[in-house]
Amino acid sequence: MKKYIVVTGGTKGIGRAIVFRFARAGFGVVTCARSAADLQALATELGAEVPGAEMYTLPADLSQRPDAVRFTEYVRNLGKPVDVLVNNTGAFVPGRLQDEPADGSQLRQMIDVNLYSAYDVTQALLPGMIERRQGHIFMMCSTASLMAYPNGGSYCIAKFALYGMAKVLREELKEHGLRVTSVLPGATYTASWEGAGLPEERFVKASDVADAIFSAYSLSPLAVLEELLIRPQLGDI
Repeated sequence: MKKYIVVTGGTKGIGRAIVFRFARAGFGVVTCARSAADLQALATELGAEVPGAEMYTLPADLSQRPDAVRFTEYVRNLGKPVDVLVNNTGAFVPGRLQDEPADGSQLRQMIDVNLYSAYDVTQALLPGMIERRQGHIFMMCSTASLMAYPNGGSYCIAKFALYGMAKVLREELKEHGLRVTSVLPGATYTASWEGAGLPEERFVKASDVADAIFSAYSLSPLAVLEELLIRPQLGDI
């Protein structure tokens, strides 16, 4: 039976690499992003590299709950089993807490995109996975989930919270046969680092993260890789 993966934020960086890695393995792919044009470009590129790839896309901004509801309804209406869910949607705004807007808008923005997007999508798709007693959930955390740094501000807070959510899910879903993995990448060569003035070889490759996720998924049902920590060979940037 064909398997299906849901990847949020699948048009760029790590999300894009995951889409291609699982499609090459024969998975059907369901993904979303804010830009319809980016989704169309992704579908075209995937079709060229993986002829016959089965892919479903929907433009959605998962930091907005109505869009998250619309996306998960779209996924459920496809009638496909969700074998893998990768909560990859996220955003980074640098800065110190003391310099953030006094109205708390930056924290709310970081929580909405980095935490609530994963919460809303997981809560909506989880009942089907529990009913089937099959599935693997990957939470795209960060090394910022483990160690705060001076310019991390509200981003670090949101990523710490996402890591906590992954730990809660891991404990709750053991008895249902579902696996949960926290993915904790260090600096990865994506659009977020454009203009940083550092050589590409100083970063983790997005394809390496995707390969590691696929390897974690490929373990037998008797084992789960609870945490996947990946850093550049030369250390954090």
